[in-house]
Amino acid sequence: MRRTLRARICLPALLALTAVGLGSTTAGAASAADDPAPAAGPAPGVAATAAQYAQHSAIARDLGDRTAGSYLDPASGELVVTVTDAEAAEQVRATGARAELVSRSRAQLRSAMDTLQAKARITGTSWGIDPRANQVAVEADSSVSTRDMARLKRVAATLGDSVRITRVPGVFTEEVAGGDAIYGGGYRCSAAFNVSKGTTRYFLTAGHCTNSASSWSATSGGPSIGTREGTSFPTNDYGIVRYTNGSVPAGNVNLYNGSYQDIGSAADAIVGQSLRKSGSTTKVTSGTVTAVNVTVNYSDGPVYNLVRTTACSAGGDSGGAHFAGSTALGIHSGSSGCTGTNGSALHQPVREALSAYGVAVY
Repeated sequence: MRRTLRARICLPALLALTAVGLGSTTAGAASAADDPAPAAGPAPGVAATAAQYAQHSAIARDLGDRTAGSYLDPASGELVVTVTDAEAAEQVRATGARAELVSRSRAQLRSAMDTLQAKARITGTSWGIDPRANQVAVEADSSVSTRDMARLKRVAATLGDSVRITRVPGVFTEEVAGGDAIYGGGYRCSAAFNVSKGTTRYFLTAGHCTNSASSWSATSGGPSIGTREGTSFPTNDYGIVRYTNGSVPAGNVNLYNGSYQDIGSAADAIVGQSLRKSGSTTKVTSGTVTAVNVTVNYSDGPVYNLVRTTACSAGGDSGGAHFAGSTALGIHSGSSGCTGTNGSALHQPVREALSAYGVAVY
């Protein structure tokens, strides 16, 4: 696995750790000479409100398979909830959201993804649910051979128009790097968010980073500032490191312009919403959420339930922060690269990691 692990943590100044996105192939540690210039593209999509995050989660729970997911209307900013029957539509309207009747339920789309998983699990591919199109959106990177592409298309053909396939440039890679850099095992990654359990302080980062080392530093070759307490990769892509140097860093994200974004809550990203990614390689970049429940087939194995975005990222951004305003959304996992201001950054939903370790953002 090629690794580009990079991160920078300014603990003496009690700066918060930030997270970054990964590509469709795992990336390893990168040297300082590999850092590209910061890329800060436009911020497409619409801002999600606290009420919409709550609606999004509650409606998904209450409707179950009578929905295929929800998204934000780019024109009105409304939360649109896909439904499969009139009764569900009335239930959605009662919450103040807009209902949209679709032909395929979440269960049907997940069944299509199960078929892809069983018959076309090819390194360099990913798939997830796009509720706006009521489809499974499949991406195949440049490493997918003509033969494997033909196989992918044959399997997709059996699923009809529930699946669409897009070729993307670059190669899906885990990009070990992030907002504030962290160093371990000869690699550089990024820290995503500072979290706590009682009075104990930790930071979250990517699991493919914490798999690489148990002790982490804020500078290359510097003294240890934290010890790994948990790691999960592949299948998931998150890990947790406990501060062991007595520091109590602030709960914010580095914006790389001399300021920081305070983080006060965590939520699951909504398709159509805008977000930002902070990482030590590409600094702060912006994008839109395009798919959820994404499976990415890295060379090290599949990771499930990721979120696909259009934010730019690069090697060394792994473990960085995906966020919107003061809301933590995800931990950067990887991408297939970036063309201009259009990227493919994938993140591990942060709420899953918070639940797994019993910690909270602050």
